[in-house]
Amino acid sequence: MRRSYSPYGSSMSFGPGPLSPALMAIIGANVVVFFLQLFTDRYSWGLTWMLGLRPADVIGSFRVWELGTYMFLHGGLFHILFNMLALWMFGTELERLWGTRYFLKFYFVTGIGAAVLTVLFSLLPFGFAQQLHHSIVIGASGAIYGLLLAYGMYYPDRPIYMYLVFPIPARYFVMIMGALAFYSSIAERSGVANATHLGGLLVAYLFLKSGRVHPWSEVKYRYLKWKINRTRARFDVYHGGRANDWDRRVH
Repeated sequence: MRRSYSPYGSSMSFGPGPLSPALMAIIGANVVVFFLQLFTDRYSWGLTWMLGLRPADVIGSFRVWELGTYMFLHGGLFHILFNMLALWMFGTELERLWGTRYFLKFYFVTGIGAAVLTVLFSLLPFGFAQQLHHSIVIGASGAIYGLLLAYGMYYPDRPIYMYLVFPIPARYFVMIMGALAFYSSIAERSGVANATHLGGLLVAYLFLKSGRVHPWSEVKYRYLKWKINRTRARFDVYHGGRANDWDRRVH
């Protein structure tokens, strides 16, 4: 929630800001595909069957396009609603920081990378992994979890309202969501998507640590952070001091 002022009064705005053309395109594509799912999934050739990620098909039939197309499919209204809301909330500020080109690269690298790890995970000789070998994975959650991790790394102290009630610093929120995804992928028989969530977190971490984010954007971020800290230091309050310490500022 932000407050803005003008000569004519003040106004309140919710969220990180307006949608960029890139986010509008991604969200628009997801919404269009979702409505196409509603009309086609009643048939055997529905979009979920054609474009959803099924690890057995990727390996056995070489349907590699499923590694990317699954990101635009969703399992219900609340599924797409919360994913697109998270994309707007966390993606807007990251795109503003990185630039559109590198934001899109990060989004699709984490989404596709999460799918690749899901396929590899399904090959493990454990029951909780083998159950998803013939299952269909859909949703943008792999990429969304990647954005969440990036947000937690760049803005660790920003409060995120868990369940819209409890304010938690972003870094702890990411830890909680990662722990839940890890536990669910092992303990629950319905934990298919949770393996993809965990994959999105891992790919995003490796992507950021490898320095693939545009270096100039990183330099600008560090410069702005230094400038803010320098401005803050000028307004510090100093208590006491030596008698000849006459040039210390007190504000």
